[in-house]
Amino acid sequence: MTRHYFGTDGIRGTVGQAPITPDFVLRLAHAVGRVLKQTEARPTVLIGKDTRISGYMLESALESGFNSAGVDVVLLGPLPTPGVAYLTRAQRASLGVVISASHNPFADNGIKFFSAQGAKLPDAWELAVEAALDTPPVWADSASLGKTRRLDDAAGRYIEFCKSTFPNQLTLKGIKIVVDGAHGAAYHIAPKVFHELGAEVVAIGCAPDGLNINDKVGATHPQALVEAVKAHQADYGVALDGDADRLQMVDADGRLFNGDEILYLMVKERLSRGGKVTSKRAGDAVPGVVGTLMTNMAVELALREKGVELVRAKVGDRYVLEELEKRGWLLGGEGSGHLLALDKHTTGDGLVSALQVLQACVRTDQTLAELLADLTLFPQTLINVRLQPGQDWKANTQLPLATQAAEAELGNNGRVLIRASGTEPLVRVMVEARDAAQAQACAERIAATLR
Repeated sequence: MTRHYFGTDGIRGTVGQAPITPDFVLRLAHAVGRVLKQTEARPTVLIGKDTRISGYMLESALESGFNSAGVDVVLLGPLPTPGVAYLTRAQRASLGVVISASHNPFADNGIKFFSAQGAKLPDAWELAVEAALDTPPVWADSASLGKTRRLDDAAGRYIEFCKSTFPNQLTLKGIKIVVDGAHGAAYHIAPKVFHELGAEVVAIGCAPDGLNINDKVGATHPQALVEAVKAHQADYGVALDGDADRLQMVDADGRLFNGDEILYLMVKERLSRGGKVTSKRAGDAVPGVVGTLMTNMAVELALREKGVELVRAKVGDRYVLEELEKRGWLLGGEGSGHLLALDKHTTGDGLVSALQVLQACVRTDQTLAELLADLTLFPQTLINVRLQPGQDWKANTQLPLATQAAEAELGNNGRVLIRASGTEPLVRVMVEARDAAQAQACAERIAATLR
């Protein structure tokens, strides 16, 4: 079956347009509640959100939908996506719900879900919810309605969890860090995590007004972080996205490090201190890491030299997670900054990932650049081509011809990847090559066939 509403990361779109309307979101919550009640008599659901102004409206709609199905609700307020995942597990809730469109502009919003174990849910669960949406609602009577309460110390609990992933014997004292919260869900959390571990913190992007989330700040606009690190003569910069599950980092020289580099650093640091990248369940299997179709080829080659296999999953952290769980591996991620360390958390967490990097720097007394001196990424050109309404890009006869020509030109020194975005009406054209000019030229020729 094909999913009609769920994309690669929940349901997302422009507020006020289907499906991100209060009536649909109420029906969605009611349908989810009915699915939950198939296996549990009195489910409890946690709801967290980012800082978008539409979060208030959608939170109310979700609350009503769940209550109308006989499901209890706990409101967490603004909280990072990984914070909702953690508290869902810690509170023994039936489900965690996040109201967020992650890195998208404020006019968008979305709904995503976590299982009782704090993990992304499988396609089969999403299909069950969509099937329930296609059936008439079954409203609970007054005696069976769900109740709602608020967890007032949700932020504090999550702060302590993040700190617990940093070794007790280490400290960030003497280190100045610029923290960019993207005016998003971590605005009141991220600065405290680093400060309470000893760092001197300079906060930017931590003044949300409901309309400025991801606006020229955060992991998708890292230039603000680069400039702030230089201006404040900081040692490091940490940028999160709107729901704080993405990470980009900057060093004292203003050099930006993406998710591919950070993933390689995490693997290298663990191996250097005798740590593991596989779980006990994996036994003596070849140690491995999961990337995506977009992971830089240089990372794959560098890991291979260390005896670590790289497996590529489909783009989307849910698919990285599925591959990790299947193989019994612990570390994976995307160049966008979604990083997974399954012995620390059940889902991607920008703050936890940043602490993994900083502990490596503190433990070795080396900078990010020094730790990554043995990795030089291949140049990648990524062009996003926005589709026109009704445009069928797969029927384009010129696209495969241009792609084949580029692949023949690159040979073994590069690769081409064409894929549709799971969250926006875009086709992403990526070309990777040892030569940057060649990658750019090939990508532009391919993209031109779609315009």
